Amino acid sequence: MRKVVVTGMGVISPVGNSLGEFTESIREGRSGVGRITAFDTADFDVKIAAEVKDFDPLRWIEKREARKMARFTQFAVAAAEQALEQAGLLERGGEGSRRIKSDPEKTGVVLGNGIGGFEIVGGSFRKLFEQGPRRMPPLTIPLMIANEAAGNISMIYGTRGPAFTQVTACSSGTDALGQALDLIRSGRCDAVISGGTEACIVPFGIGGFQMLKTLSVRNEEPEKASRPFDRDRDGFVLGEGAGVLILESGEHTERRGALVLAEFAGYGASADAYHITSPEPSGEGGGRAIALALADAGLKGEDIQYYNAHGTSTGINDPTETKMIKNAFGNHAYKLKVSSIKSMTGHCVAGSGGMEAIACVQAIREGFFPPTINLDHPDPECDLDYVPNRAQYGTINAAASGNLGFGGHNGVVVFKKYES
Repeated sequence: MRKVVVTGMGVISPVGNSLGEFTESIREGRSGVGRITAFDTADFDVKIAAEVKDFDPLRWIEKREARKMARFTQFAVAAAEQALEQAGLLERGGEGSRRIKSDPEKTGVVLGNGIGGFEIVGGSFRKLFEQGPRRMPPLTIPLMIANEAAGNISMIYGTRGPAFTQVTACSSGTDALGQALDLIRSGRCDAVISGGTEACIVPFGIGGFQMLKTLSVRNEEPEKASRPFDRDRDGFVLGEGAGVLILESGEHTERRGALVLAEFAGYGASADAYHITSPEPSGEGGGRAIALALADAGLKGEDIQYYNAHGTSTGINDPTETKMIKNAFGNHAYKLKVSSIKSMTGHCVAGSGGMEAIACVQAIREGFFPPTINLDHPDPECDLDYVPNRAQYGTINAAASGNLGFGGHNGVVVFKKYES
């Protein structure tokens, strides 16, 4: 199989809007959770979220383009711009134009998105109900649909290969990376812009998850609300943002002399076939996805030093995911460092897969294990080494990241140090 590598990464997140800020935050254990500022929460039980702060789309996007994008698309384009810049694949022209510095017909875009433009949906419904259909914004449909992030990236940078959107709920970003891996291995693409994006901290989003009883209501202590694997957890904290990686074939990077950040070694996916919102309690399905990813990477369980857990901070996910890890790694599970950066970023839905893949690459490059903050009283059912509260340091040759989505979707990716 063709070797696939990472050459660029970009992040818009609740803990920083650049790769450097994001990395420093997850290393230092900084929480991005706070009181919701996007709307009035007076009628809501949930008043906290992990919002992206100080985001100005015009730093990365031309004003005329930004006006025709929902927030999730703006996040994705901003992260893609950063990633392309780092990869050395961004060519700037006159009047703000940009183009990809690779064969456009062999360059693709695969992004994960779970929900689409929720703020567009909410605003348009208000117009419809209050003023009638003729007062709905004309761009309602093109702004709200989930594929528009991938479509806009393709149009802005002139990529003419496949432009796909993966929708598998919270595993969308991870599954998008897996699909991109296959496109490059098959020879259909030499390079792919891939990752995940989400922006659903709006009344409709918070209200919907609130009614499922899945969100934390620790409103008086926002920074302590996301507590994966802790016995006192009471639900996840909704986040937002995007993580985008530039993936290329090894031959493509060699031809242009690019700096390689890590090898994207493997991907595995499975379905629980169990329940629409809950993982299968034995962890068999998720464990199978890990095993498939390891086999795809040509690695054994003991070759992995770090596992980035889905780690949502819910009563059902955390013990089940612990079983999943044990199912896949056996006795090595107790030697692994396992952590959940959602303790800091909140649960960014499809954005999680991209961000958490980036966390794995940075952990490998910089030799640190991101902490699980707020892990003060470990749940007895969660008995692995979750790197509580402070980062730890050591050599990481290979790392894996798993995400689980409503509907029983399980996706796992594996990265390792690059060897030319």
